[in-house]
Amino acid sequence: ISQLLQQKQVIPAFVQRDVVRCLGPLLMDPSLAVRETAAGALRNLSACGGFDVCDDMVTNDIMTPLVVLLKECSTGLDANQLSPKKCRGVNKNYIEDIANEAINLLWNICECNNTALYIFNKEGCLEAVLHYMKKFATNVDLAISVANCLQAVTEDNPDLLSSFNASAQQILEAVMLSPESTMKHILLRTLIAGTIWNIKDTIPPGSLGSTVNAILKIFSESLAIDAGETIIRMNEAEKNRLKLPVEPETEENMSDSTENCVLTEDDNMEEIPKGKLGRENDVSDLLPSDKWELKEVTALLTAQQTALEIIVNMCCSEDPSDDEWEELSSSDESDLFMENSYNEGSGLLLSPLCLSDEVNSAFLNNLIPKKILEKTAFPNSVAVDICMHNPSWKPLIKKLNAVQCRALTCLQSILLVSDVDCLGGASALQSLAQHLSQLIFSKTELPTDTEFLEAVTSALRALLQTMASKNISQCMTPEQLLALCEAGIQSSNASVRVNVVSILGISGSVLAKGQNTAETLKMIGKFLLEVAMKESSLVVAGEALDALFDVFADGEEAERAALQIKLLSTLKEFQPVFRMRIRKEGKGQYSTDQLCVLDNVKMNLRRFIAYQETLGKTPT
Repeated sequence: ISQLLQQKQVIPAFVQRDVVRCLGPLLMDPSLAVRETAAGALRNLSACGGFDVCDDMVTNDIMTPLVVLLKECSTGLDANQLSPKKCRGVNKNYIEDIANEAINLLWNICECNNTALYIFNKEGCLEAVLHYMKKFATNVDLAISVANCLQAVTEDNPDLLSSFNASAQQILEAVMLSPESTMKHILLRTLIAGTIWNIKDTIPPGSLGSTVNAILKIFSESLAIDAGETIIRMNEAEKNRLKLPVEPETEENMSDSTENCVLTEDDNMEEIPKGKLGRENDVSDLLPSDKWELKEVTALLTAQQTALEIIVNMCCSEDPSDDEWEELSSSDESDLFMENSYNEGSGLLLSPLCLSDEVNSAFLNNLIPKKILEKTAFPNSVAVDICMHNPSWKPLIKKLNAVQCRALTCLQSILLVSDVDCLGGASALQSLAQHLSQLIFSKTELPTDTEFLEAVTSALRALLQTMASKNISQCMTPEQLLALCEAGIQSSNASVRVNVVSILGISGSVLAKGQNTAETLKMIGKFLLEVAMKESSLVVAGEALDALFDVFADGEEAERAALQIKLLSTLKEFQPVFRMRIRKEGKGQYSTDQLCVLDNVKMNLRRFIAYQETLGKTPT
C-alpha cells in the first residue's frame, strides 16, 4: 500500500475503501514494524493525495492516533531501541524511524488543513516535536523532517507563538549554530532559519537585529554553493563509489529490508506527483539509502529554493518599527554579508543579501544580492546533461529550474520594494535589464515553460516600471518587446499574459515621450487593442486597456499614432461590449479585488474616451 500510494491514480480507490480508517489504528499496533509501515503509507497518501485527501484524513480522525503516537515516540526517544536485525546493513532505531514517518505525516496534514493545525496547537504537540529536534546531531534526516514540520506549523499561526519559550528557542538556536557542512545540514539550518523568521514576534527587540543577520548568513551560505558544479562532483563520486566491491548481502541484513524499510522507491515507479502546495514532494526520503550523493544534491537544491521563498516572504511582510531595525542596520554582524557593490566590468550588483518592505531603507542598503542574481541564470548545461541521462537524477532538472524561477521571483520582490539608489543606480538597472533580456532572447526560440515565463516576465515588468518611473533609458528594442509579447500572449497562464501586456504598456509610455516613435506606437496600439477585444480573460483585457491609457496618455507621437489606428472610434465601439462582459462574466468568475480593478478600468475607459475627444477638437 505504501508503494502504491505514490501513484496518484490509485489513491481515489484506496480512499473509497476507507484506507484511513484501516491504517489509522495500526499507528498504535503492538508491532513497531507495523507502526512504521502504516505511518509510511499514510505519509505517502497525504503527500501524493493533495488537499482533499488530507481533509478526508482529518475528517476520519487520523489526528487522534497520530498525536498519541508522536507523544509516545517522544517519551521513548531516549530509550535508543535498536533492532537486532539490520536494514541495508544498518541497525534500525525503531523509535526514530517511526517518528520520522509520523512527523512527515503531521507536516503534510497541518500544511493542508486548519483543523489539524488547531489540534496541533490544542494538544501541545510542539513540545514533542521539538524533543525530536534534539537528535539533530545523530539523525539529520529526522531533524530535517521536524524542521519542515515546524516551518509549516509556525506560518501564520499566532496561537502557537506563546509556546515558543526560552527553552524552545535554545533548541532552534543550537541547530542554527551547528558547524556541520553537509548539504543536509545546510538544508536543516535553512529550514530552522525560516521557522525563526516565522516566530520573530517572540524575539525581544534588542535581539532581533542579530537574529535576522544570523538568518541571512544561513541563506547566504546556502545560495553561495554552485548547484551545477555540485551535481557534477557528486555524480562523479557516485560513479567512483559504485566501482568499489560491495559487501554481499546475507540472510540477516536482507531479512528486514522489505519488512521495516518503508518508502523506498522502485526504479519503475512513476515520478512522484507534484505536491499540494505547488512544491515538489520531498523525494529525498523516498530514495534508497545507497543514493546518498543524490540525496545530498537534492538537499542542497531544496535548501536554495527554500531560502529564496523565505526571502520573498520577507519582502512582503509588514514593516517593523524603526527602533527594531536600527540595531539591525548598525549591527557589526552585517559586515559578514557585505561584499563590493559592483563586479568590475559587468555592472551587476554583488551584495549577497536582499530584503524589502519588511526591512527599512537602512536594511535595503545591502542592495541586490549577488547570489540571487547568479541563481537567475539558466542551470549548468553539463549538470543538466548528466541528469537527463541518469533516470535517478532526472528529477533534479525540475528542482534546478525551480531554483531559477524562485530567484527571479525574489528579484521581482526586491525591485518592487527598493528605491533606485539602494538598487545601485541607473547603470546597475540597465545591466540587469540586459541580463533579463538575455534570459529571454538567448535561445533561437522564445521560452515556453509557463513557470519560467511567469517568473521572468514578472521580474522584467517590475524592473521596467522602476526604470520608467526614474526616466532611465530602457535597453530592449521595440522588436524584442513585440516578439516577447506575441509569444507571451499565447501562454495558457493568465499571469504571463498580464505581464507582457503591462510590459508593453510601460515601454510604450516611455516611447511616447520620444521623437519619431509613431510607427512603433502604432504597432503597440494595434497589439493592445486586439488583446483588449479578443482576450478571453477580463483581467487580461482590462490590463490591455490600462496599457493603452498609459501609452496614449500624452505626446505628439502618441496623438499621431492614435489617429492612424483610429483608437478613439475603436474604443467607443468597444466600450459597451466591455461593460456587458463585466456584467455577464464578472459574478462568480472573478474575485472581489479583480472586480474592483475592472470597475476602475471601466471608469478610466470612459474618461480616456472623453480625453481623446477633447484632443480631436483642439486646433492643430
